[in-house]
Amino acid sequence: MLDNLVQKVREQVRERYMQSNQSGLWHELDKNLQAVLQETFAKMELVNREEFDRQTVLLSEARQKLTALQAQMKALEQQLK
Repeated sequence: MLDNLVQKVREQVRERYMQSNQSGLWHELDKNLQAVLQETFAKMELVNREEFDRQTVLLSEARQKLTALQAQMKALEQQLK
């Protein structure tokens, strides 16, 4: 996912340099651009879609269990009264 984003950013920057007839500068910039972008995204602690979806499922299951436990607790409290 991040690799695709890095690639898209590189392509857009390349396009702009080529349009401005700065292709020589592009080759120098391209050497470092990918590494800098990947390092920046790594610092952002982003998660991919698969991890997000997996955590969403786990959260949903936890909510269901919590709701069931709350119902059980109310039933037990009623029995004690």
